[in-house]
Amino acid sequence: MFCPNCGAEVNDNAVVCVKCGCALPKGNAEVDLNKSEKDWIVTLLLCFFVGSLGIHRFYVGKIGTGILQLITLGACGIWTLIDFIVIACGNFTDVEGKKIVSK
Repeated sequence: MFCPNCGAEVNDNAVVCVKCGCALPKGNAEVDLNKSEKDWIVTLLLCFFVGSLGIHRFYVGKIGTGILQLITLGACGIWTLIDFIVIACGNFTDVEGKKIVSK
């Protein structure tokens, strides 16, 4: 399993991470370090209802492309449709590159 704080590999039975000293989750609950804290359904709904304004991109922290989508109205809807499909498939990422997936 991996430490949720620093990402170091630790023994499955460890209580504390040897590298950073962070307390580890009890049991064998593995933390997915590549999963975003942003909510998948909120991102999907924002894209569906106001996607041409790029609001879903602002929500996940992608300010630059959010502004670009706002100016181009989602590239006349094509960019918005592509984003919607990517979000629905679970491949959309936040500003840190972590996937926004259904819980």
